[in-house]
Amino acid sequence: MPDATARLDPHHDIADIDRRLFGGFVEHLGRHIYDGIFEPGHPAADDEGFRTDVVELVKELGVSTIRYPGGNFVSGYRWEDGIGPKDERPRRLDLAWHSTETNEVGLHEFQAWLDRVGSDLMLAVNLGTRGTQEALDLLEYANVDTPTQWTDQRAANGRERPFGVKMWCLGNEMDGPWQVGHRNADDYGKLAMRTAKAMRMIDPDVELVVCGSSGRGMPTFGSWERQVLEHTFDDVDYISCHSYYQEHDGNAQEFLASGVDMARFIESVVAIADTVAATKKSDKRIMISFDEWNVWYLHREDGSESGHEFKGGAWPVAPRLLEDKYNALDAVVFGDLLITLLQHADRVRSASLAQLVNVIAPIMTEPGGPAWRQTTFFPFSITSRLAHGRAMRVPVSSGSFVSQKLGEVANLNAVATIDDDGVSLFVVNRSTTVPTAPPHGAGAPRGASGGVGPAATRLRVDLAPLVRELGRDVAIVETHLLHDDDLYAANTLADQTRVGVRAAEALIDGDALTVELPAVSWAAIRLA
Repeated sequence: MPDATARLDPHHDIADIDRRLFGGFVEHLGRHIYDGIFEPGHPAADDEGFRTDVVELVKELGVSTIRYPGGNFVSGYRWEDGIGPKDERPRRLDLAWHSTETNEVGLHEFQAWLDRVGSDLMLAVNLGTRGTQEALDLLEYANVDTPTQWTDQRAANGRERPFGVKMWCLGNEMDGPWQVGHRNADDYGKLAMRTAKAMRMIDPDVELVVCGSSGRGMPTFGSWERQVLEHTFDDVDYISCHSYYQEHDGNAQEFLASGVDMARFIESVVAIADTVAATKKSDKRIMISFDEWNVWYLHREDGSESGHEFKGGAWPVAPRLLEDKYNALDAVVFGDLLITLLQHADRVRSASLAQLVNVIAPIMTEPGGPAWRQTTFFPFSITSRLAHGRAMRVPVSSGSFVSQKLGEVANLNAVATIDDDGVSLFVVNRSTTVPTAPPHGAGAPRGASGGVGPAATRLRVDLAPLVRELGRDVAIVETHLLHDDDLYAANTLADQTRVGVRAAEALIDGDALTVELPAVSWAAIRLA
């Protein structure tokens, strides 16, 4: 078994962890809201129509801040449609996902759901078909305590006290030609600057997120960030990153390098933001809101793209869209993406897993039926629960493989966190031989691969620096391992618990922690 070494040293600290790093994202898309979180006729529905089984799973997942209502959806959304008596709310065409929006769930209902799951609200404003004035109206409605037409209307709609929304997104993916109201960087930067300045005149304490690129592969990546920040630098706090990953052509090894791509994306955006700061002779540091990230089988093997199933005259309500079925391989890559976010906790201060229920989600539901955990649920819920305090770099010495796109990639990747009660170590084994099996589409499981090579690794972690700093020994409290001999095993309606986590093989001998990491695995170890 190949050996690898690592070191836990409290002096290798990165930054305090902002709990908003474990955020989520809820969009009016497919069955996310309707038949997902909201299903009045379901046996588990409460008196307001929310599925209590889903509420409990979201609480277990541990999401901190939830971005709403989009996403592509927000660029055509009239927020006023979602307030007031439900029987008076209009039905609208949603151009983003070619669906019909009933507006049964709006700002008040969503806040009521957030109160149940214990998460904070992060709102996006429409800078696609609308602009500064509509953003100001929404901010006044949501955050102002002085009697005005909008705040009186809020009270009449059942809420006298303000919502007190702290974080606001200035539009969504405005660099994307698919976006309703798409603009070039110069035009968007000017609009975002005007909107940000005006919003701060109402509420100086809001934290504002300006749109960065919707992917590192966008043709305008880099120049977009620079131009937008040249306009908005003085008026915003964050710039967004969006990135999705998927396996292509059955190449599991290349897919397992996704965390390296995410790291380079973050570091490039940081460099651009700091360059703009330097040209402005400013000590201000723009932080990153990585407010859309996940595994998403957007580009299917047949050449089509998910989310574009309905065209022409069909405008369905809550169609089944983007319902990827995640397998064990997806979950290991997902866990590595979380490790990467923690490794950049000094600049990534907010992140939103896109999305939460049914739509490229860790939680799935069936109308009138059960709710269950997908494979990606486990690394998120465990990391969110165990990662507190400060993030620490964990230098790892291991073998490597060559990625066609990214060059040499380390087999192992790790990060740790330290708090008053202990230390949490998160590690992924990216090494494997590429399975020989037919390609799979839309993230669907494809059965036993039969081709996984014996790439297990024994990781030895030097705890001596930690023990010296603490002045006491450490012990293992809990361990978790996500691995399956079938990389493409998944949890489905028919078999909801096929893939899960088990205890890792780990022990402490003297000042060394040893853990066995099978090929293509993710592990979390809590020390106290």
